[in-house]
Amino acid sequence: MRLKKNIKVGKIKFFKFIKIFLFSLLISHNSYSDENLEGVYTNIKILDKISSKNVSIKLKNGEDIKYKDLSIKSMKCKNSEFDDNPEITAYIQVKDLTKKNNDEVFIFNGWMFSSSPSIAPFDHPVYDIWLVGCN
Repeated sequence: MRLKKNIKVGKIKFFKFIKIFLFSLLISHNSYSDENLEGVYTNIKILDKISSKNVSIKLKNGEDIKYKDLSIKSMKCKNSEFDDNPEITAYIQVKDLTKKNNDEVFIFNGWMFSSSPSIAPFDHPVYDIWLVGCN
């Protein structure tokens, strides 16, 4: 009889442990939702290749800014879910204001990655743009 009683106590402790574990997973998952990953501002650096000067700019997503001959707009910015190897991605559109050719609206229109800018490079003879952060 005593053996059966100890098995019941062990089962109850095990189920309590499982409930606490699942509850803690639920809380940690909800606290780290997509709202924490998507930013309102995109931080970029622009290098002027002629003067060798770089400027940090904070873009509000959805708004255009003008920097010398460029019009830059960040549509969306996201941080990665993983803290050990952070990846920042942003959807950026860049227009060259000196070009009057209507066939080529954007000189860059796509996703930019902070860890590997060569995946979708920004190709311009005077300026270089790279993604720094998202907040």
